[in-house]
Amino acid sequence: MRFVLPLQAQAMKGLNEKGNDLVLPRVKDKKPLLIAGPCSAESETQILSVAESLAAQKKVQLFRAGIWKPRTRPDNFEGIGEKGLHWLRRVQEEFGMPAITEVANARHTREALDQGLKYLWIGARTTVNPFSVQDIADALKGAPVTVFVKNPIHPDINLWMGAIERIQNAGVAHVGAIHRGFSTFRSSPYRNIPLWEIPIELQRRFPDLTLICDPSHIAGSRPLIPLVSQKALDLNMAGLMVEVHPNPEEAWSDAKQQLTPGHFHDMVDLLSVRSEHGSDDVFINQLEELRDKIDKLDEEILSALEVRLKMIEQIGQYKRQNNVTVYQIDRWNEILKTRAKMGGELGMDAEFVKKLMELIHVESIRIQTGIMQDPSQGQDPLSGQE
Repeated sequence: MRFVLPLQAQAMKGLNEKGNDLVLPRVKDKKPLLIAGPCSAESETQILSVAESLAAQKKVQLFRAGIWKPRTRPDNFEGIGEKGLHWLRRVQEEFGMPAITEVANARHTREALDQGLKYLWIGARTTVNPFSVQDIADALKGAPVTVFVKNPIHPDINLWMGAIERIQNAGVAHVGAIHRGFSTFRSSPYRNIPLWEIPIELQRRFPDLTLICDPSHIAGSRPLIPLVSQKALDLNMAGLMVEVHPNPEEAWSDAKQQLTPGHFHDMVDLLSVRSEHGSDDVFINQLEELRDKIDKLDEEILSALEVRLKMIEQIGQYKRQNNVTVYQIDRWNEILKTRAKMGGELGMDAEFVKKLMELIHVESIRIQTGIMQDPSQGQDPLSGQE
């Protein structure tokens, strides 16, 4: 796997006028950005040890380490604090790797800027609070920095977009996003479920945004990190931010999701970076033929849905005339059971079928509720809600 390292050898020399020495890759450039380092800065020896190992590999473009750690419980390790910034400066000076750290408020931001850091990220716990993000944005005004914004801890794309826009509005020239998954109470093999559709939609709305993935926080365990990393690259994300520690089992935070430098090196070598567009004429022609067929099938599917929704309108009228409730749990359970069986017989994934029927059901509820409330309009003022 070949990573483009634009300024690896001279990372701290020849800065441009704005002080940015690393041009963020666009998702279409296929120049994956690798950010690596420990979850938390624990000691100067630890930081320099990891940095030396990663620098020797010549794969990493930014060295990461948390200085301030927003923790759920106050008795957990909350970061080494400002003195860790001096260790990151040594990394930059001695190994030629620009350093990046998390800031959670305006004070963190000012202290990081004062120590010469040009790369920062805003964490998931901060992204959820527009006031905190705005304070950081105000502290960044006029600063020659690159800022990445992690998704909020819960799946709210508007919060994510709002945080990005606040940083952009502060005049920050280079703003990127980091997908780190979403907290959930559901049982899952992941620490934070990926919900890949959300970063995909973010990329659609911000096509020029550099979107990278944090597989460490999504996975939560070492065995899953390579799988999540490959998935992110297959979805055309621009890079990865991976937690690397010299002795992961002894880490002061997130021990289960950190790799050793050696494991990180091996993982990177096994990852595949695929091109967005093929160059073979036969492949391109076959792909276009298949896409044409899919377009026609989509038209047929939508036409069938139109017929189904018109029948839903009729059912809504009948229910209104006979004073029958819109939602009937027995009928909904029957639909879920029978459609799952149909899908299974056709080789479809059961969860996909369930989600598809839920989307149709939400629209059915909306239509029928609208008829119940105002048959002349057929619109639900709480559109889309059951």
